[in-house]
Amino acid sequence: MNKPCFFHNLNIALLIAAACIWAGADVAAQTPQPGGVPVHTVVTVEAHKGSSPVINREDVMVYQGKDRDQVVDWVPAQEDHAALEFFILIDDSSNSTLGTQLNDIRKFIDAQPPSAKIGVAYMQNGAAQIVQNLTTDHQAAENAFRLPLGTFGANASPYFSLSDLVKRWPSSNARREVLVVSNGVDPYYGIGDLLDPYLQTAIEDAQRAGIIVSAIYTPGIGHFGHSYWLTYWGQLYLAELAEKTGGEAYYIGFTGPPVAFAPYLDEQANRLNHQFLLTFLARPPKKAGLQAIRIKTEVPNADLVAPHAVYVPTNP
Repeated sequence: MNKPCFFHNLNIALLIAAACIWAGADVAAQTPQPGGVPVHTVVTVEAHKGSSPVINREDVMVYQGKDRDQVVDWVPAQEDHAALEFFILIDDSSNSTLGTQLNDIRKFIDAQPPSAKIGVAYMQNGAAQIVQNLTTDHQAAENAFRLPLGTFGANASPYFSLSDLVKRWPSSNARREVLVVSNGVDPYYGIGDLLDPYLQTAIEDAQRAGIIVSAIYTPGIGHFGHSYWLTYWGQLYLAELAEKTGGEAYYIGFTGPPVAFAPYLDEQANRLNHQFLLTFLARPPKKAGLQAIRIKTEVPNADLVAPHAVYVPTNP
């Protein structure tokens, strides 16, 4: 008569033990792993609404797979840590309507702190033609802009040009960011799908260098400026590029030019004012290279936007 009670109690005991094991595993996953290789990246704090909440170092969680890494530094990119290098990279095959947006870009440059270094380059024949190297002379950067060539074939692939700029950009302790102005269409690849290898290479080049890429859509010339198929994929490419490097893509959703760049540039300036320099201890790989990461917080009303992968060296 006591057997049912015995088995009932045994089942309860087993369920409790299993729950403890699962809880212990969850706690272990939430506990940062000690040691590792120091890795630095830039994180943008986005508020869901209103002003950004206060986020402290202990509020930031970094994961490699299921393992949580130790966060050792979380510093606002302000004052002594505000160093910024910012390139504006314009597609030379853009429609001439881009000329109406240049004053908005100049105003954006004017609004940057005097210490910010601004550079200007054009995508041309698969390379980045730098017309103004990084400089704190903001007037010189503003004067460097010209109308795009507006010639089909002026750019083999916008992603060749971005990779070229990234590879020629000297290493620095400053935040390094690019604003791409393009329709995102890749005439070299020529097929609308999610497998463009040149886009993927540009993303990996930027991630490896720790460079954040944001993008504003502007139409190209001729068929490339009004084909829904091409501009649809071009904008998806720009969105993927920005998302995976920790930036923001301003999606227009149609083939015409934006009415004004000013709202997007205001948002870009706001992002620059809400960035943090993050240092964490990554799990050392057997071979140096890109490692996928996830960065998050449980602080309400906030998202942490960061690259999807960072370069992790082996143990020194």
